[in-house]
Amino acid sequence: MTYIPSFSRQTPLASVHPSQRAPTPWRSLSLLVGATLLHSGLSWSQALPVASPESVGMSTQRLEKISAAMQAEIEQKRLPGAVVMVARKGKLVYSKAFGGLNNDTNAPAQTDSVFRIYSMTKPMVSVALMMLVEDGKVQLTDPVSKYLPSFKQPMVSVATHDPLYNGVSFKLVPAHKEPTLQDLLRHTSGLAYGELTKNTLVKQAYTEAGIYSTARDFDARNLSGADMAERLGKAPLAQQPGTVWEYSLSVDVQGRIIEAVTGQRLNDFMQQRLFKPLKMNDTAFDVPAAKKARLAEPFAIDPLTSLPNKLIDVSQTPGNDSGGAGGVSTAPDYLRFCQALLNGGQLDGARILSRSTVQLMTADHLGHTIATPVSPGQLLLGAPGYTFGLGFLVRQADGIAGVHGNAGEFMWAGYAGTYFWADPKDQICAVYMTQAPSPLRAHYRRMLKALVAQALVD
Repeated sequence: MTYIPSFSRQTPLASVHPSQRAPTPWRSLSLLVGATLLHSGLSWSQALPVASPESVGMSTQRLEKISAAMQAEIEQKRLPGAVVMVARKGKLVYSKAFGGLNNDTNAPAQTDSVFRIYSMTKPMVSVALMMLVEDGKVQLTDPVSKYLPSFKQPMVSVATHDPLYNGVSFKLVPAHKEPTLQDLLRHTSGLAYGELTKNTLVKQAYTEAGIYSTARDFDARNLSGADMAERLGKAPLAQQPGTVWEYSLSVDVQGRIIEAVTGQRLNDFMQQRLFKPLKMNDTAFDVPAAKKARLAEPFAIDPLTSLPNKLIDVSQTPGNDSGGAGGVSTAPDYLRFCQALLNGGQLDGARILSRSTVQLMTADHLGHTIATPVSPGQLLLGAPGYTFGLGFLVRQADGIAGVHGNAGEFMWAGYAGTYFWADPKDQICAVYMTQAPSPLRAHYRRMLKALVAQALVD
Protein backbone atom coordinates (compact mmCIF):
# COMPACT_ATOMS: atom_id res chain seq x y z
CA MET A 1 0.00 0.00 0.00
CA THR A 2 1.15 3.54 -0.71
CA TYR A 3 1.52 6.00 2.15
CA ILE A 4 2.49 9.67 2.00
CA PRO A 5 3.59 10.33 5.58
CA SER A 6 2.06 13.71 6.35
CA PHE A 7 0.49 16.96 5.41
CA SER A 8 2.08 20.12 6.71
CA ARG A 9 0.63 23.40 7.85
CA GLN A 10 2.81 24.85 5.11
CA THR A 11 0.81 23.14 2.39
CA PRO A 12 -0.45 26.02 0.20
CA LEU A 13 -4.04 24.72 -0.05
CA ALA A 14 -4.42 24.70 3.73
CA SER A 15 -5.14 28.43 3.89
CA VAL A 16 -7.71 28.44 1.08
CA HIS A 17 -11.42 27.85 1.72
CA PRO A 18 -12.63 24.67 -0.03
CA SER A 19 -15.17 26.63 -2.09
CA GLN A 20 -12.37 28.75 -3.54
CA ARG A 21 -10.12 25.88 -4.55
CA ALA A 22 -9.88 25.08 -8.21
CA PRO A 23 -10.31 21.39 -8.98
CA THR A 24 -6.98 19.61 -9.40
CA PRO A 25 -6.34 16.06 -10.49
CA TRP A 26 -4.28 15.35 -7.38
CA ARG A 27 -6.49 16.96 -4.72
CA SER A 28 -8.78 13.96 -4.30
CA LEU A 29 -5.72 11.70 -4.17
CA SER A 30 -4.21 13.88 -1.47
CA LEU A 31 -7.37 13.64 0.63
CA LEU A 32 -7.40 9.88 0.21
CA VAL A 33 -3.75 9.64 1.19
CA GLY A 34 -4.37 11.88 4.19
CA ALA A 35 -7.07 9.51 5.38
CA THR A 36 -4.71 6.59 4.85
CA LEU A 37 -2.09 8.41 6.93
CA LEU A 38 -4.43 8.83 9.86
CA HIS A 39 -5.42 5.18 9.63
CA SER A 40 -1.76 4.07 9.52
CA GLY A 41 -0.93 5.85 12.77
CA LEU A 42 2.18 7.56 11.42
CA SER A 43 3.40 10.59 13.33
CA TRP A 44 2.79 13.87 11.54
CA SER A 45 6.14 15.08 12.82
CA GLN A 46 7.97 12.43 10.84
CA ALA A 47 7.03 13.67 7.38
CA LEU A 48 7.89 16.50 5.04
CA PRO A 49 5.12 18.60 3.51
CA VAL A 50 3.38 16.81 0.65
CA ALA A 51 3.16 18.16 -2.90
CA SER A 52 2.21 16.81 -6.28
CA PRO A 53 5.31 15.91 -8.31
CA GLU A 54 4.26 18.32 -11.07
CA SER A 55 4.22 21.28 -8.66
CA VAL A 56 7.96 20.83 -8.01
CA GLY A 57 9.08 19.89 -11.52
CA MET A 58 8.74 16.11 -11.45
CA SER A 59 6.44 13.69 -13.24
CA THR A 60 4.00 11.42 -11.44
CA GLN A 61 3.98 9.05 -14.39
CA ARG A 62 7.75 8.85 -14.59
CA LEU A 63 8.10 8.38 -10.82
CA GLU A 64 5.95 5.28 -11.17
CA LYS A 65 8.89 3.66 -12.94
CA ILE A 66 10.33 3.32 -9.43
CA SER A 67 7.25 1.36 -8.40
CA ALA A 68 7.46 -0.96 -11.39
CA ALA A 69 11.17 -1.63 -10.89
CA MET A 70 10.89 -2.25 -7.16
CA GLN A 71 7.84 -4.46 -7.51
CA ALA A 72 9.68 -6.59 -10.06
CA GLU A 73 12.52 -7.13 -7.58
CA ILE A 74 10.04 -8.16 -4.89
CA GLU A 75 8.18 -10.54 -7.19
CA GLN A 76 11.43 -12.16 -8.30
CA LYS A 77 12.35 -12.55 -4.61
CA ARG A 78 15.60 -10.66 -4.84
CA LEU A 79 14.42 -8.23 -2.13
CA PRO A 80 12.36 -9.07 0.97
CA GLY A 81 10.82 -5.61 1.25
CA ALA A 82 11.72 -1.97 0.78
CA VAL A 83 10.63 1.63 1.31
CA VAL A 84 11.47 4.46 -1.09
CA MET A 85 10.90 8.15 -0.39
CA VAL A 86 11.74 11.09 -2.66
CA ALA A 87 11.50 14.79 -1.84
CA ARG A 88 12.09 17.78 -4.08
CA LYS A 89 12.32 21.40 -3.00
CA GLY A 90 11.48 20.30 0.53
CA LYS A 91 8.25 18.54 -0.49
CA LEU A 92 7.52 14.83 -0.38
CA VAL A 93 6.52 13.64 -3.86
CA TYR A 94 6.98 9.86 -3.68
CA SER A 95 6.54 7.45 -0.76
CA LYS A 96 5.92 3.73 -1.14
CA ALA A 97 6.50 0.49 0.70
CA PHE A 98 7.05 -2.79 -1.14
CA GLY A 99 7.09 -6.44 -0.19
CA GLY A 100 7.33 -7.91 3.28
CA LEU A 101 8.34 -6.56 6.66
CA ASN A 102 8.96 -10.06 8.00
CA ASN A 103 8.64 -13.06 5.74
CA ASP A 104 8.18 -15.41 8.71
CA THR A 105 4.98 -13.62 9.76
CA ASN A 106 3.85 -12.49 6.27
CA ALA A 107 3.60 -8.93 7.60
CA PRO A 108 3.77 -6.33 4.80
CA ALA A 109 6.33 -3.54 4.80
CA GLN A 110 5.02 -0.12 5.77
CA THR A 111 6.49 3.32 5.25
CA ASP A 112 7.11 3.58 9.00
CA SER A 113 8.94 0.24 9.18
CA VAL A 114 12.15 0.32 11.22
CA PHE A 115 15.44 -0.73 9.59
CA ARG A 116 18.97 -1.46 10.73
CA ILE A 117 20.83 1.26 8.88
CA TYR A 118 24.39 0.11 9.64
CA SER A 119 26.77 2.65 8.02
CA MET A 120 24.03 5.21 7.46
CA THR A 121 24.58 5.77 11.19
CA LYS A 122 27.93 7.31 10.23
CA PRO A 123 26.71 10.62 8.69
CA MET A 124 24.52 11.28 11.74
CA VAL A 125 27.39 10.68 14.18
CA SER A 126 29.67 12.87 12.06
CA VAL A 127 27.07 15.63 12.30
CA ALA A 128 26.99 15.11 16.08
CA LEU A 129 30.78 15.49 16.32
CA MET A 130 30.64 18.67 14.23
CA MET A 131 28.14 20.05 16.75
CA LEU A 132 30.94 19.85 19.32
CA VAL A 133 33.22 21.70 16.89
CA GLU A 134 30.57 24.42 16.66
CA ASP A 135 30.29 24.44 20.47
CA GLY A 136 34.02 25.10 20.76
CA LYS A 137 34.51 21.83 22.66
CA VAL A 138 36.78 20.16 20.07
CA GLN A 139 38.75 21.11 16.96
CA LEU A 140 39.28 19.13 13.77
CA THR A 141 43.06 19.38 14.17
CA ASP A 142 43.00 17.87 17.68
CA PRO A 143 44.74 14.50 18.03
CA VAL A 144 42.41 11.66 18.98
CA SER A 145 44.62 10.98 22.02
CA LYS A 146 43.60 14.32 23.53
CA TYR A 147 40.26 12.69 24.36
CA LEU A 148 41.14 8.97 24.22
CA PRO A 149 44.64 8.50 25.74
CA SER A 150 45.07 4.93 24.45
CA PHE A 151 45.53 6.38 20.94
CA LYS A 152 48.72 8.20 21.91
CA GLN A 153 51.94 7.19 20.09
CA PRO A 154 50.34 4.55 17.85
CA MET A 155 52.21 1.90 15.91
CA VAL A 156 51.53 1.10 12.26
CA SER A 157 51.49 -2.35 10.66
CA VAL A 158 53.47 -1.93 7.43
CA ALA A 159 53.53 -4.45 4.60
CA THR A 160 56.84 -5.61 3.18
CA HIS A 161 57.30 -7.74 0.08
CA ASP A 162 59.48 -10.83 0.18
CA PRO A 163 60.98 -11.14 -3.36
CA LEU A 164 62.38 -14.60 -2.67
CA TYR A 165 59.06 -16.23 -1.83
CA ASN A 166 56.84 -13.61 -3.51
CA GLY A 167 54.94 -13.11 -0.27
CA VAL A 168 53.88 -10.25 1.97
CA SER A 169 54.69 -9.90 5.64
CA PHE A 170 53.93 -7.13 8.14
CA LYS A 171 56.04 -5.35 10.72
CA LEU A 172 55.30 -2.62 13.26
CA VAL A 173 56.78 0.86 12.93
CA PRO A 174 56.00 4.08 14.83
CA ALA A 175 53.36 6.33 13.29
CA HIS A 176 54.70 9.49 11.67
CA LYS A 177 51.95 11.44 13.41
CA GLU A 178 48.86 10.81 15.51
CA PRO A 179 45.44 10.64 13.83
CA THR A 180 43.27 13.72 14.25
CA LEU A 181 39.52 14.27 14.45
CA GLN A 182 39.57 15.30 10.79
CA ASP A 183 41.23 11.97 9.99
CA LEU A 184 38.38 10.17 11.77
CA LEU A 185 35.76 12.12 9.86
CA ARG A 186 37.31 11.47 6.44
CA HIS A 187 38.54 7.87 7.08
CA THR A 188 42.25 8.67 6.94
CA SER A 189 42.94 7.75 10.57
CA GLY A 190 44.81 4.52 9.81
CA LEU A 191 42.03 2.48 11.43
CA ALA A 192 40.43 -0.37 9.47
CA TYR A 193 37.56 -2.85 9.55
CA GLY A 194 38.41 -6.43 10.47
CA GLU A 195 35.87 -7.51 7.85
CA LEU A 196 37.68 -5.62 5.07
CA THR A 197 41.37 -5.27 5.85
CA LYS A 198 44.06 -7.49 4.32
CA ASN A 199 46.52 -6.40 6.99
CA THR A 200 47.02 -9.59 9.00
CA LEU A 201 48.50 -7.94 12.09
CA VAL A 202 45.58 -5.52 12.32
CA LYS A 203 42.97 -8.24 11.78
CA GLN A 204 44.67 -10.40 14.43
CA ALA A 205 44.76 -7.52 16.93
CA TYR A 206 41.08 -6.68 16.34
CA THR A 207 40.14 -10.35 16.75
CA GLU A 208 42.10 -10.78 19.99
CA ALA A 209 40.62 -7.54 21.35
CA GLY A 210 37.06 -8.73 20.67
CA ILE A 211 36.48 -5.87 18.21
CA TYR A 212 36.14 -8.15 15.16
CA SER A 213 34.32 -11.47 15.07
CA THR A 214 33.42 -13.77 12.20
CA ALA A 215 30.09 -14.55 13.88
CA ARG A 216 28.37 -11.42 12.57
CA ASP A 217 29.71 -8.73 10.23
CA PHE A 218 30.17 -5.16 11.47
CA ASP A 219 28.94 -5.90 14.99
CA ALA A 220 31.15 -3.97 17.41
CA ARG A 221 28.42 -3.46 20.02
CA ASN A 222 29.30 -6.13 22.58
CA LEU A 223 32.04 -4.16 24.38
CA SER A 224 31.43 -1.16 26.59
CA GLY A 225 32.37 2.17 25.06
CA ALA A 226 35.36 2.52 27.39
CA ASP A 227 36.61 -0.99 26.62
CA MET A 228 36.26 -0.49 22.90
CA ALA A 229 38.21 2.78 22.94
CA GLU A 230 40.95 1.29 25.12
CA ARG A 231 41.38 -1.89 23.06
CA LEU A 232 41.15 -0.23 19.66
CA GLY A 233 43.62 2.46 20.66
CA LYS A 234 46.21 -0.16 21.58
CA ALA A 235 45.84 -2.06 18.28
CA PRO A 236 48.20 -1.18 15.42
CA LEU A 237 47.03 1.11 12.64
CA ALA A 238 46.73 -0.24 9.10
CA GLN A 239 48.04 2.94 7.44
CA GLN A 240 50.09 5.96 8.36
CA PRO A 241 47.53 8.56 9.55
CA GLY A 242 46.54 11.15 6.97
CA THR A 243 47.93 9.25 3.97
CA VAL A 244 45.32 6.71 2.77
CA TRP A 245 41.52 6.66 2.55
CA GLU A 246 40.44 3.39 4.13
CA TYR A 247 36.88 2.72 5.24
CA SER A 248 37.07 1.91 8.92
CA LEU A 249 35.95 1.98 12.53
CA SER A 250 36.75 5.69 12.60
CA VAL A 251 33.14 6.70 13.27
CA ASP A 252 32.87 4.32 16.22
CA VAL A 253 35.82 6.26 17.66
CA GLN A 254 33.99 9.53 16.94
CA GLY A 255 31.23 8.21 19.17
CA ARG A 256 33.67 7.50 21.96
CA ILE A 257 35.04 11.06 21.69
CA ILE A 258 31.53 12.51 21.90
CA GLU A 259 30.99 10.49 25.08
CA ALA A 260 34.35 11.55 26.55
CA VAL A 261 33.69 15.25 25.89
CA THR A 262 30.02 15.40 26.89
CA GLY A 263 29.88 12.81 29.67
CA GLN A 264 26.78 11.43 27.98
CA ARG A 265 26.15 8.15 26.25
CA LEU A 266 26.21 8.66 22.46
CA ASN A 267 22.54 7.83 22.02
CA ASP A 268 21.54 10.29 24.76
CA PHE A 269 23.55 13.11 23.20
CA MET A 270 22.14 12.43 19.74
CA GLN A 271 18.57 12.18 21.03
CA GLN A 272 18.99 15.56 22.71
CA ARG A 273 20.83 17.43 19.96
CA LEU A 274 19.78 15.73 16.71
CA PHE A 275 16.90 13.26 16.81
CA LYS A 276 14.44 15.19 18.99
CA PRO A 277 15.01 18.60 17.36
CA LEU A 278 14.42 17.05 13.91
CA LYS A 279 11.50 14.94 15.23
CA MET A 280 13.22 11.73 14.21
CA ASN A 281 11.05 9.76 16.62
CA ASP A 282 12.10 6.25 15.58
CA THR A 283 15.87 6.73 15.27
CA ALA A 284 18.09 5.23 17.97
CA PHE A 285 20.61 2.44 18.66
CA ASP A 286 18.08 -0.21 19.63
CA VAL A 287 14.41 -1.04 19.07
CA PRO A 288 12.19 -1.07 22.18
CA ALA A 289 9.65 -3.83 22.64
CA ALA A 290 6.79 -1.49 21.71
CA LYS A 291 8.26 -1.02 18.23
CA LYS A 292 9.56 -4.53 17.64
CA ALA A 293 6.60 -5.43 15.39
CA ARG A 294 7.72 -2.68 12.99
CA LEU A 295 11.30 -3.98 12.63
CA ALA A 296 12.11 -5.16 9.10
CA GLU A 297 13.91 -8.46 8.65
CA PRO A 298 15.98 -9.91 5.79
CA PHE A 299 15.54 -13.19 3.98
CA ALA A 300 16.98 -15.95 6.15
CA ILE A 301 19.14 -16.99 3.18
CA ASP A 302 20.47 -14.49 0.65
CA PRO A 303 18.98 -15.43 -2.75
CA LEU A 304 22.14 -14.52 -4.64
CA THR A 305 24.88 -16.00 -2.45
CA SER A 306 22.85 -18.77 -0.73
CA LEU A 307 24.54 -17.72 2.53
CA PRO A 308 22.63 -16.97 5.75
CA ASN A 309 21.87 -13.34 6.50
CA LYS A 310 23.06 -12.56 10.04
CA LEU A 311 22.17 -8.99 10.98
CA ILE A 312 22.86 -7.36 14.33
CA ASP A 313 20.46 -7.87 17.23
CA VAL A 314 18.87 -4.49 17.94
CA SER A 315 16.31 -5.72 20.46
CA GLN A 316 18.57 -5.00 23.45
CA THR A 317 20.55 -1.97 24.59
CA PRO A 318 24.06 -2.55 23.19
CA GLY A 319 27.27 -2.55 25.18
CA ASN A 320 28.23 0.58 23.27
CA ASP A 321 26.35 2.72 20.78
CA SER A 322 28.21 1.83 17.60
CA GLY A 323 28.55 5.10 15.69
CA GLY A 324 29.69 3.23 12.60
CA ALA A 325 27.02 0.58 12.26
CA GLY A 326 24.61 0.40 15.19
CA GLY A 327 21.73 2.72 14.30
CA VAL A 328 18.11 2.02 13.46
CA SER A 329 15.78 4.40 11.67
CA THR A 330 12.83 4.77 9.31
CA ALA A 331 12.59 6.28 5.85
CA PRO A 332 10.56 9.31 7.10
CA ASP A 333 13.08 9.99 9.88
CA TYR A 334 16.10 9.76 7.62
CA LEU A 335 14.43 11.92 4.99
CA ARG A 336 14.10 14.66 7.60
CA PHE A 337 17.81 14.36 8.41
CA CYS A 338 18.65 14.53 4.70
CA GLN A 339 16.42 17.56 4.15
CA ALA A 340 17.90 19.40 7.12
CA LEU A 341 21.36 19.06 5.59
CA LEU A 342 20.10 20.08 2.16
CA ASN A 343 18.57 23.15 3.82
CA GLY A 344 21.97 24.15 5.17
CA GLY A 345 21.57 22.62 8.62
CA GLN A 346 17.98 23.36 9.63
CA LEU A 347 14.43 22.06 9.24
CA ASP A 348 11.12 23.44 10.49
CA GLY A 349 12.81 26.01 12.69
CA ALA A 350 15.24 23.55 14.29
CA ARG A 351 18.87 24.28 13.44
CA ILE A 352 21.34 21.46 14.03
CA LEU A 353 24.37 22.94 12.20
CA SER A 354 25.30 26.19 10.50
CA ARG A 355 25.28 26.48 6.72
CA SER A 356 29.04 26.95 6.76
CA THR A 357 29.58 23.69 8.67
CA VAL A 358 27.41 21.72 6.24
CA GLN A 359 29.39 23.29 3.41
CA LEU A 360 32.65 22.19 5.07
CA MET A 361 31.37 18.63 5.60
CA THR A 362 30.27 18.22 1.98
CA ALA A 363 33.50 19.55 0.47
CA ASP A 364 36.46 17.49 -0.78
CA HIS A 365 38.74 16.50 2.11
CA LEU A 366 41.00 14.08 0.24
CA GLY A 367 42.54 16.35 -2.38
CA HIS A 368 45.50 15.04 -4.39
CA THR A 369 47.76 13.96 -1.52
CA ILE A 370 45.68 11.16 0.04
CA ALA A 371 45.86 7.78 -1.69
CA THR A 372 42.65 5.93 -2.54
CA PRO A 373 43.54 2.31 -3.42
CA VAL A 374 39.80 1.65 -3.26
CA SER A 375 38.08 4.93 -4.08
CA PRO A 376 35.01 6.00 -2.10
CA GLY A 377 32.85 5.95 -5.24
CA GLN A 378 33.97 2.46 -6.19
CA LEU A 379 33.16 1.19 -2.71
CA LEU A 380 29.66 2.67 -2.61
CA LEU A 381 28.48 2.73 -6.22
CA GLY A 382 31.06 0.86 -8.27
CA ALA A 383 31.78 4.14 -10.06
CA PRO A 384 34.59 6.74 -10.15
CA GLY A 385 34.06 10.48 -9.86
CA TYR A 386 33.60 10.80 -6.10
CA THR A 387 35.69 12.02 -3.19
CA PHE A 388 35.01 12.06 0.53
CA GLY A 389 34.14 14.92 2.85
CA LEU A 390 33.57 14.82 6.60
CA GLY A 391 31.16 11.90 6.84
CA PHE A 392 29.83 11.87 3.28
CA LEU A 393 30.65 10.65 -0.20
CA VAL A 394 30.80 13.78 -2.38
CA ARG A 395 30.48 14.03 -6.16
CA GLN A 396 33.29 15.99 -7.81
CA ALA A 397 31.84 16.79 -11.25
CA ASP A 398 28.71 16.32 -13.34
CA GLY A 399 30.56 13.81 -15.48
CA ILE A 400 33.13 11.01 -14.95
CA ALA A 401 30.79 8.89 -12.79
CA GLY A 402 28.61 6.43 -14.67
CA VAL A 403 25.68 7.45 -12.48
CA HIS A 404 23.16 10.31 -12.74
CA GLY A 405 23.86 13.28 -10.48
CA ASN A 406 25.47 16.68 -10.11
CA ALA A 407 28.69 18.04 -8.68
CA GLY A 408 28.29 18.66 -4.97
CA GLU A 409 25.73 15.97 -4.19
CA PHE A 410 26.47 13.93 -1.06
CA MET A 411 25.37 10.51 0.14
CA TRP A 412 26.11 7.32 2.01
CA ALA A 413 24.69 3.82 2.40
CA GLY A 414 24.54 0.82 4.74
CA TYR A 415 25.63 -2.81 4.80
CA ALA A 416 22.03 -4.10 4.89
CA GLY A 417 21.15 -2.25 1.67
CA THR A 418 19.98 1.16 2.88
CA TYR A 419 20.95 4.27 0.88
CA PHE A 420 20.36 8.03 0.77
CA TRP A 421 21.52 10.97 -1.28
CA ALA A 422 21.06 14.74 -1.34
CA ASP A 423 21.52 16.81 -4.50
CA PRO A 424 21.77 20.57 -3.82
CA LYS A 425 21.53 21.52 -7.50
CA ASP A 426 18.32 19.61 -8.23
CA GLN A 427 17.10 20.03 -4.61
CA ILE A 428 16.43 16.34 -4.20
CA CYS A 429 16.57 14.14 -1.12
CA ALA A 430 15.94 10.43 -1.53
CA VAL A 431 15.98 7.53 0.93
CA TYR A 432 15.90 3.80 0.22
CA MET A 433 15.42 1.34 3.06
CA THR A 434 15.66 -2.45 2.90
CA GLN A 435 17.25 -5.35 4.79
CA ALA A 436 19.18 -7.07 2.03
CA PRO A 437 22.96 -7.34 2.62
CA SER A 438 23.40 -8.62 -0.93
CA PRO A 439 26.11 -8.14 -3.56
CA LEU A 440 23.37 -6.32 -5.52
CA ARG A 441 23.49 -3.33 -3.14
CA ALA A 442 25.44 -1.08 -5.54
CA HIS A 443 23.12 -2.12 -8.39
CA TYR A 444 20.05 -0.87 -6.50
CA ARG A 445 21.78 2.40 -5.57
CA ARG A 446 22.62 3.11 -9.22
CA MET A 447 19.15 2.03 -10.36
CA LEU A 448 17.35 4.33 -7.96
CA LYS A 449 19.57 7.29 -8.82
CA ALA A 450 18.66 6.83 -12.48
CA LEU A 451 14.94 6.35 -11.82
CA VAL A 452 14.68 9.48 -9.70
CA ALA A 453 16.73 11.55 -12.15
CA GLN A 454 14.61 10.55 -15.16
CA ALA A 455 11.48 11.82 -13.35
CA LEU A 456 12.78 15.42 -13.39
CA VAL A 457 10.89 17.44 -16.01
CA ASP A 458 11.78 21.07 -15.29
